[in-house]
Amino acid sequence: MFTIVGLGEILWDFLPTGRQLGGAPTNFAYMSHLLGNRAVVASRLGKDDLGAEATERLKSLGIDASHLQRDASHPTGTVAVEVRRGGQPRFTIQENVAWDFLQWSPSWKKLATIADAVCFGTLAQRSPQSRRTIMQFLKHTKAVRVFDVNLRQHFYSTDVVRGSIALATIVKMNDTELPIVLKLLGLPQDKNPRRLLDLGPKLVCVTRGSRGSVLFTRRQTVEHPGFRVRVADTVGAGDAFTAGLAHEYLRGSSPEHMSDTANRLGSWAAAQSGGTPATNMKSLRRALRVLERKP
Repeated sequence: MFTIVGLGEILWDFLPTGRQLGGAPTNFAYMSHLLGNRAVVASRLGKDDLGAEATERLKSLGIDASHLQRDASHPTGTVAVEVRRGGQPRFTIQENVAWDFLQWSPSWKKLATIADAVCFGTLAQRSPQSRRTIMQFLKHTKAVRVFDVNLRQHFYSTDVVRGSIALATIVKMNDTELPIVLKLLGLPQDKNPRRLLDLGPKLVCVTRGSRGSVLFTRRQTVEHPGFRVRVADTVGAGDAFTAGLAHEYLRGSSPEHMSDTANRLGSWAAAQSGGTPATNMKSLRRALRVLERKP
């Protein structure tokens, strides 16, 4: 069992189907837990009803909530989610919330030293304070560092993207984010993710929605066609993909096996509603076995 940390935002997604706990690091931690790892969310909640409910929800999901900070001055984060045709979400993210004020602490320093993998993104780095805290965590850990680019609205910058890639072991983004990242970094607009390997990471992966993914190491390029599923919404599907990727990377799996597990988990998540859908290990294992491979 590996200790895997989702570092950054925790929030409530207000979906058309109801309220569900989310935030990319939280979704990632939940999926890592379903795969049999010790999952920890390192984030910050308001001292309000939504914060208390989020803590209890994490515990009921089997996720370690002992590293959640509480903020008396700022509310728990929320996001309005509009699900468009094809299950594609549109997010309206509340600003100046608790996870914009992450604090470096002895507890988080200890967590950084014992973590086997940590996943972080750009969104929680939108505030200077949270960015400093995330950078402290990454510099104090020997864990596999997974940078899930996860561009949202205007909450990213060249400095954040470049600095995060330089510290990452694995970089994951979708095919819409790829040209934006290349432009931010001043790289040729040839949609070649392999160029990012020169900045430090050992593995770069680009997801392509229903068309699967492509994974790059210095020696290999691994394409995967994806799986057919009936999409409920794609909220959390990319985070599930990232969890599958990290899970297999920690186990020394081949790039082909990493890619297959990540696509299976991401496809399963797309068939569920929200980023932390109720399930059990039996149903997940069954889903991972029977998903139909595209021709």
